[in-house]
Amino acid sequence: MEIPLSRRPIARRSALGIAVGVPLSAALAACGSSGPSKNGAGGKGATYWYLGGQPDEGIRKNVVDAFNKAHPKSQIAGTAFQNDAFKTKIKTAIGAGKAPTIIKSWGGGTLRSYVEAGQVEDLTPWFEQHPEVKSKLFPTAFAAATVKGKIYAMPVERVQPIVLYYNKKVFDKVGVEPPQSWDDIMSLVPKFNAKGIAPFSLGGQSRWTNMMWLEFLFDRIGGPEVFQAVFDGEKNAWSNPAAIKALGMVQDLVKARGFIKGFSSITADSNADQALLYTGKAAMMLHGSWSYGIQKQDGGDFVSSGGLGFMNFPSVEGGKGDPSNTVGNPGEYLSISSKASADEKKVAKEFFAKGMLQDAEVKAWIDGGGVPIKLGTEKLLAASKDHEFLQFTYDVATKAKSFSQSWDQALSPTAAETLLDNIVKLFQLSISPKQFAANLNEVIGT
Repeated sequence: MEIPLSRRPIARRSALGIAVGVPLSAALAACGSSGPSKNGAGGKGATYWYLGGQPDEGIRKNVVDAFNKAHPKSQIAGTAFQNDAFKTKIKTAIGAGKAPTIIKSWGGGTLRSYVEAGQVEDLTPWFEQHPEVKSKLFPTAFAAATVKGKIYAMPVERVQPIVLYYNKKVFDKVGVEPPQSWDDIMSLVPKFNAKGIAPFSLGGQSRWTNMMWLEFLFDRIGGPEVFQAVFDGEKNAWSNPAAIKALGMVQDLVKARGFIKGFSSITADSNADQALLYTGKAAMMLHGSWSYGIQKQDGGDFVSSGGLGFMNFPSVEGGKGDPSNTVGNPGEYLSISSKASADEKKVAKEFFAKGMLQDAEVKAWIDGGGVPIKLGTEKLLAASKDHEFLQFTYDVATKAKSFSQSWDQALSPTAAETLLDNIVKLFQLSISPKQFAANLNEVIGT
């Protein structure tokens, strides 16, 4: 198992924008297809481009095949693309008015750019007419599908919150308990360092791994409203006192030697950060829920022997954020091209209602160690050998008062790149919290 394509560094600039003029020759190679070949909207059926790479590609292909078999008069032509090829082609296709009927995105900034360009259909009336579709999905998944109060995408597939993992064996060795607050975190740092154990593993070279710390601290200190102001384009939103405090606190953790020595040269792609946790060289790690499967696969008997602990990020004393709040990937998202024909839109909506998250797909995600964003799967989760972690993930996603989308996916490409660059500088202590805020304020609304 490896980091999902949408979570890798190259995919972190996932707000695609509406680019025109990207050469069609650039990275268009597809890695598979399901159904007849079609080029963009305008055909008799509906077209759907999805991400390739096993095992997820197989699940997505099976979903299309099952729908086509059950609906011979409402066919979906599915094509799988590797991550980079997909991003290149979807930008070109949308800019040229030849998008597939069903447009995959990560919601947030990507979706907003599509909405502002008039490229995707408002699905609010359809969801109102089909409440049974909306009611079966995690409510927390809809925030990233919503632009100015209207729903433009259907949340699909699985949910992936960020989790605070810890090595139980290391905690037992040092004789301490998992942190219940930020003060606990800071008090644990010198205790682990004294034993030659890094308090936290971190693949800092990948940049987005550092970002997860800020996402949680902003929320725990000021609530989700702090970043929402940034997303809404409010002037100087990054200078919110809660933001400045959070930026300073993460630098306090760096100064206290809270992270593994040399963290800025460790990459998440290599899974080296996760190896530090399961080998006991680090006590804790903040990472996505997908890390569970990686540690299970690569960590020997670490997971099976009960060595891995997991929890939501602890509270900050005096903070406004609800301790149930989480951050990460609320889901994957599918929209319908506004340029598609009436027949294509009809097929796509039928696919949304009767093709996505059916029993076979739900079981496939669970068997792969994921939690589908479908409510009422507790019995299936309980039957899994990974039931404890899967139920934890399900509870975090469904009970969170707020599930904030990863910042670099919520923002525009320009703002996201500026964010990631400045996060590196913040963690390297080369800029102050106020300098960080000033730099990010310059790209608000871009």
